[in-house]
Amino acid sequence: MKIAVPSQGDMVSSHFGHCEYFTIAEVKDGELVSRKTIDAPPHEPGVLPRMLAAEGVDVVIAGGMGARAQQLFNQQNIQVIVGASGPVDDVLAAYLKGKLETGPNVCDH
Repeated sequence: MKIAVPSQGDMVSSHFGHCEYFTIAEVKDGELVSRKTIDAPPHEPGVLPRMLAAEGVDVVIAGGMGARAQQLFNQQNIQVIVGASGPVDDVLAAYLKGKLETGPNVCDH
């Protein structure tokens, strides 16, 4: 399984489409086995779901994401979790332990 987290520095970006880069974590048997970052392309509707699908991403964990972007990820069979915040490492660890706590979707468009 691959998890993508839109990142700003070492933190989860509050706005999915305007992040600095994506942290992509590969998980096998519940353990993180590799991690890489890829630069985010300029914000353009529909580009990110296709790009992350091509990377083999199964789950996106974000602070906020618009309804249309969520729909486009669903069409790519990528699960979307919104309302995450904090350091990327902490968010990934909590998700892998089944203890990720999320708040409201901070993107309302």
